[in-house]
Amino acid sequence: MHDSTNRTNRRARKRILAGLALSALLPITAMAQPPKQPETPAQQVKQLFDDVNKRVLEMAQDFPADKYDYRLRKEMRSFGEVIVHIMSGNVYATKAGGGEKANWDELDPKNYRAKADIVNALQKSIADCAATLKAHPMAAGKSVEPWLGVMQHSSEHYGLLVAYYRANGLVPPVSRPKSK
Repeated sequence: MHDSTNRTNRRARKRILAGLALSALLPITAMAQPPKQPETPAQQVKQLFDDVNKRVLEMAQDFPADKYDYRLRKEMRSFGEVIVHIMSGNVYATKAGGGEKANWDELDPKNYRAKADIVNALQKSIADCAATLKAHPMAAGKSVEPWLGVMQHSSEHYGLLVAYYRANGLVPPVSRPKSK
């Protein structure tokens, strides 16, 4: 019985020593990895701006081409016209964010008749926004306008695009089950 008690005590001591050694190493490994810096408000705005544009682009690419002229009501914009309207905001943000004096000049949807034209122009407007944000980052003390205003505007119209999907018996891309 004395032998088994000694073995049990030795095992317990080994476990305690292993635990102590591991706990001594944890601060060292934590120090080896630099702490993640919190995102600045400007970085957060950029991330949210990029996210809403990504979602709108995904819808623009996904929505059936033969339904781009669909309107919820006759006095409302068609699906394609809503995408062009969102794109107008991106064009404004690119100009204003780059320091140009800019007005919200509505792009004419008649200049973008086919789905491919609209998707390509939307992709370009998103790329232009990204380039402007890179070349003219929002610095401390600098207003996050026009990015916040355009992001809010695009988010409102994103919700409208969801209604276009649902009215056509379609499931918006973000609401679809994700495959693993």
